[in-house]
Amino acid sequence: MRILQINDLHIAKEGEDSYGVDVRQNFLNMVERLRSIQADLLVINGDLCYRDGELEIYEWIKSQLKGISTSVAFTSGNHDDPEMMADVFDLGTHIHKGELYYRLTVNHKTCLFLDTTTRNVSPTQLQWLKEELKSAEGSIFVFMHHPPILAGVPFMDNNHALINREEIQDIFKSYQDSVYVFSGHYHVDKIVHHQNMTVFITPACFFQIDQNDENFKVDHYRIGFRDIIWENCALQSAVHYI
Repeated sequence: MRILQINDLHIAKEGEDSYGVDVRQNFLNMVERLRSIQADLLVINGDLCYRDGELEIYEWIKSQLKGISTSVAFTSGNHDDPEMMADVFDLGTHIHKGELYYRLTVNHKTCLFLDTTTRNVSPTQLQWLKEELKSAEGSIFVFMHHPPILAGVPFMDNNHALINREEIQDIFKSYQDSVYVFSGHYHVDKIVHHQNMTVFITPACFFQIDQNDENFKVDHYRIGFRDIIWENCALQSAVHYI
């Protein structure tokens, strides 16, 4: 099984300034790179829009994905509108009281997709997650925009971390096998391991921030994606910059 992950596109409206970065061209470059890779699934893991969820931006993204033969899954980030995303990307069956969360089975591997739009995982969604884990077997993959753990990135940890991360950590820790969490949001490339959880933070399609500074500071403008391979009960994961 092979899954590709991108996140933090931050696509702006036509003509809107986005820190001087041509975010639309970044996305087009990324799509062109991913088009050449044979994979079972592409996950666009939140923050598709620059500031707030915009219908025209979601529709533009959808139009650029038409040439990709790989199936595409989505999560909603803090700069998204989950209901609008569901309408555009035909995910209506996965909307639960305004939240976008669901389960997919990819080559016999359980993949869960969570909604962290509000920087919280709601009580209803937490209960759903508990029920899903009761019926799951073996290691699982979880895709969520916010990392469910502090990551040693001071600016993000102090200002933009998931609020109720300890609640979701407790649920993951109670699972009998490994939980592999794939997230974005932090605009860095990092892996954090804690008990049975391994959290992979994937760099943005916008810019990357300094991992050591307590204040906001851009580190570099290279954009990256994560390549996830599950084969013979072993996980391989690498970030590739373009």
